Amino acid sequence: MKYVKPLRLLGDALKTKVSVPGRFLGLDVGDKYVGLALSDPSNMIATPLSVLLRKKSNIDLMATDFQNLVKAFSVSGLVVGYPFGRLNNAEDVVTVNGFVEELRKTNKLKDVKYTYWDERLSSKTVELLLKPLKLHPVQEKTMSDKFAAVVILQEYLDYANRCVNTEEAE
Repeated sequence: MKYVKPLRLLGDALKTKVSVPGRFLGLDVGDKYVGLALSDPSNMIATPLSVLLRKKSNIDLMATDFQNLVKAFSVSGLVVGYPFGRLNNAEDVVTVNGFVEELRKTNKLKDVKYTYWDERLSSKTVELLLKPLKLHPVQEKTMSDKFAAVVILQEYLDYANRCVNTEEAE
């Protein structure tokens, strides 16, 4: 895996010599679960995909899952939610950094690029949206993880597309 700056991730996808640029996979990394979201082929809209169980013992399986997703959906990059600016939550920073490093060490995603995107308030936003639905706690947790990944990816797509469109207009 190779880290790239946020705008370069979309720029690289647009520069590829294919008729349709690759899609993006959004990740909301937590202690127990990783929520996943997928962009549409035009990289304008994020949709929920699934939730993966996260354990140190299954990182190799997770890397294989990511390999399969990259191939199945023509994913050109990962947008990983990152807790920028959280003063009192160093645990979340360690969790995300550790997960990315563990994935990288498997060498199963060598050609996959990734970037970090601010995840602040993504889980809170989703929590407020789901609360009126009065879901079972287990169902609420999995929905929350998936939709937090959607919020992260959608915010990235909105920003990146706005910047790319502004550059093209100039």
